[in-house]
Amino acid sequence: MKKILFAVIITAVFAACGNKPNTAVVPVIDTAAILKNAAIVEQARLKAEADSLAIVKKATLAERERIANSEVKHRRTTYSSSNTGASETPTSSGSGTETNKKQGWSKAATGAAIGAGAGGVAGALLDHGKGRGTIIGAAVGAGAGYIIGRKADVKSGRVVKKTPVTTTNP
Repeated sequence: MKKILFAVIITAVFAACGNKPNTAVVPVIDTAAILKNAAIVEQARLKAEADSLAIVKKATLAERERIANSEVKHRRTTYSSSNTGASETPTSSGSGTETNKKQGWSKAATGAAIGAGAGGVAGALLDHGKGRGTIIGAAVGAGAGYIIGRKADVKSGRVVKKTPVTTTNP
């Protein structure tokens, strides 16, 4: 029985090593055409991005102009006082800055919110959906976002960085 099995294996090996010509078709990859198509797609993406940035820039400039016009209009309006019955005009230095103007979210608050969301998602993915990873990730992300946003607030002048007071003892 062993001799028959050995003969079958030897015959199969020799049959597999036959001199048949390889008739498989190998596809030819045109890398130049692929690179050209990729370059065209990238140029189209960059053009679309530039177009969208131009639209946003125009909208931002239009919004700034609208705000500037409304501030000028606001400075020209008169207010009547209920005590005296006379009309008063608000005093303005002409610089266009108002101290009690609502500014919205600071960059620190925005950064903390975005960081908390991103950290929470990352923590949930890394800890496989357990609440512990979500909470830790949200806390770390909020802290990092706050620090980055606070630096941006200091740089823009919204927040004045406190300097330590040094005293000299004689």
